[in-house]
Amino acid sequence: MSWKKLWWFIWKDDSFASLLVNILIAIVLIKFVVYPILGLILGTSFPVVAVVSCSMQHDATNCWADCYLKGQGNLNYCMNREENLCGKNAEKNYWGACGEWYENKGITKDEFEEFPQKNGFNIGDIFVLKKADSVEIGDVIVYNNKVNNAPIIHRVVDIKDGYYTTKGDHNSDTFFFEEKIAKEQVYGKVLLKIPYLGWVKVMFNILLKGIGVI
Repeated sequence: MSWKKLWWFIWKDDSFASLLVNILIAIVLIKFVVYPILGLILGTSFPVVAVVSCSMQHDATNCWADCYLKGQGNLNYCMNREENLCGKNAEKNYWGACGEWYENKGITKDEFEEFPQKNGFNIGDIFVLKKADSVEIGDVIVYNNKVNNAPIIHRVVDIKDGYYTTKGDHNSDTFFFEEKIAKEQVYGKVLLKIPYLGWVKVMFNILLKGIGVI
C-alpha cells in the first residue's frame, strides 16, 4: 500500500477497519505523547485518573458497577442489591448518615464544608491531578494502595508523623491500607474534575468482564 493510499485509509475512509485504526492511533498518542507531556507539566507521573468506584459518592447507592467489576456478584445481583450510604440503609442527608464518623475524629460539619470536593464525586468522573507538594486534612489525593497497586482516590482525614490516613466519603470506615500512607505512595492531589467522561472506561471494563476478558 502506498503512502497516499494509507493516508486516505486512515483519514478519509469511513470503513469499520479505518475506525478501529483511528481509535488505536488515538490511544497510542494519548498514552505515549499527551499523557507524558501532561504529567511533566503537572509534576506527576499520574496526571489523569478515572473514578471507577462509588466510594466518594454522597448519596445512597448500591454501587452496582463497582460491585460487578470487583466480582462481588453477577450483574443482576449487583444491580438489585440494597442501597446504602456509609453502611446505613436509611434515607438521610450526607452528614446525617456519615457525620458521626467525622465528629468522632474531631472533624466538624463546618470544617468539612470547607474541604475541596465537599460534595464528593461519582463513579465515571475524571480528575486531573497535580503534584502533591503540600497535603492537608480534607484534601483528595490519589495514591498506590500497595495491595494490588490500584490507584485509590480518597480524602485525607488524618496526618501523623508524616503519614496520611484516608477515607472514602461514601464508606463506613477506613480500610487497612488507608491508615499509614507514605508520601512516596502519593501520585498527586486533585486539581480539576471532569464529570461523567470516565464512564467510557467503566462501561468498557464492564463489557470486558462480561465476555470474560477480565
